[in-house]
Amino acid sequence: MSSPTMIHVASFDGTRLAVHPLGEGRPVVLLHGLFSNAQTNWIKFGHAQLLADAGFEAIMPDLRAHGQSEAPHDPACYPPNLLLRDVEALVEALGLTDFDLVGFSLGARTAAGAVIAGLRPRRLVLSGMGLEGLTGWDRRAHFFVDAIQRFDSVQRGDPAWLAVQFMKTMKVDRQAARLLLDAVGDIEAEDLARIAMPTLVLCGTEDHDNGSPQKLVDALPNGRLAEIPGTHMSSVTQPALGRQIVEFLA
Repeated sequence: MSSPTMIHVASFDGTRLAVHPLGEGRPVVLLHGLFSNAQTNWIKFGHAQLLADAGFEAIMPDLRAHGQSEAPHDPACYPPNLLLRDVEALVEALGLTDFDLVGFSLGARTAAGAVIAGLRPRRLVLSGMGLEGLTGWDRRAHFFVDAIQRFDSVQRGDPAWLAVQFMKTMKVDRQAARLLLDAVGDIEAEDLARIAMPTLVLCGTEDHDNGSPQKLVDALPNGRLAEIPGTHMSSVTQPALGRQIVEFLA
């Protein structure tokens, strides 16, 4: 088993993004979920290693305000659609012209948005995502903004309890996270028709956090659904997640 290295890439505004490459071969860019990082989503449970063993190079950035990437507190560093621009800057900085793109949860909506904006991976994986998670972001963002605002008073049994516990575990910079949430916009359902490449929608059987994965498949020109065990939080720990990604990309 090999260990990822770490490099830094300057984004469009100079913000430094930490990137963790692993393996050699066809590049696969993997985007993690909200409040998480590359280590937690892709490395810890072996998904990146599965890709490396299958002949891929897993390229795993920590999104802005996450992991080991910079988390500026200046609101000017959080313009609309900044995550899409960060991904575009990463692809350009690394000279990627023929690659695959994978995202989980916030990473999935970032991947979908980047493709709609013009990025052209060979294949796309949208994991932990349903149609409503792409087209109804305002409702989802409000939930997390509320959790941040009530961070110190949320008690067990509150709907925000698990989100707050995860933020504590991940040592989330709440000021930066709050700015980031305001910079993520909705995706129009009709724009999903622009995602023309083969796309795998990959979700846990009990994952309903971001709406219906089947409705998302139905809205895509070239989508297919695969299910693995688990909820939104537990599905990312399943070896089946990495196996499904490898099988689809290979």
